[in-house]
Amino acid sequence: MRIDLHTHSTASDGTDTPAELVRRAAAAGLDVVALTDHDTVRGHAEARAALPEGLTLVTGAELSCRLDGISLHMLAYLFDPDEPELARERELVRDDRVPRAQAMVGKLRELGVPITWEQVARIAGDGAVGRPHIATALVELGVVDSVSDAFTSAWLANDGRAYVEKHELDPFDAIRLVKAAGGVTVFAHPLAVKRGTCVPEGAIAELATAGLDGIEVDHMDHDVATRARLRGLAADVGLLTTGSSDYHGSRKTCRLGDCTTDPEVYGEIVRRATGAFPVPGAGG
Repeated sequence: MRIDLHTHSTASDGTDTPAELVRRAAAAGLDVVALTDHDTVRGHAEARAALPEGLTLVTGAELSCRLDGISLHMLAYLFDPDEPELARERELVRDDRVPRAQAMVGKLRELGVPITWEQVARIAGDGAVGRPHIATALVELGVVDSVSDAFTSAWLANDGRAYVEKHELDPFDAIRLVKAAGGVTVFAHPLAVKRGTCVPEGAIAELATAGLDGIEVDHMDHDVATRARLRGLAADVGLLTTGSSDYHGSRKTCRLGDCTTDPEVYGEIVRRATGAFPVPGAGG
């Protein structure tokens, strides 16, 4: 089995619609794909309706969190999307995205970049607006050569000149809320240092004690040494280890299935979940 547990669609900051994403996942030879848009489940229904035969959909979301001033992302799988407390927190994060993005546009204009909010809104479309949309605008304007080049201290990284904080969950609360909704939590790209400051490894151990289920190890932003260190940490504190592409369509260079999750780990994630079940494709 080939299993990719971290992808994004136009429901947040990907460039493929949910229907396009699942079709491309099947064409890429995947058996299982998780749709984990940022702080939203809006793309799940379309993905289900278009799911090709032979491909299984795992419903999820990537939750925006902050610990001691450091941003981090929590992948949540197979939770009940209608559980009210978790749904309310997702809504608070989404509601803060527009004023936050507008503030970043303002900072960029102060830095001499001729970016406009109308440009960013056009790029975001119906998706949950975020930094990748602003980064795409910087590419359009010729300020940077690629979206990844915008995520530096010069521009949009967590310590960047144009960075603005947004409402984010405490990760311990996120774990509690996802578990209460019957879901499973995996810390996304925990040592992706090029994105900015990462939480210390000791904090990962504390999150494991609080009920974190796993960490994303095999990811494009982790080099070989980092992956080995994370595997050792996971073994020490009893965490599952996953691998995923973090696919965003044409917005990033990674491809579906570039990194994958071991089938036994996937089976354990499904076993632990009680809020929702994987959806088998029926040729939609």
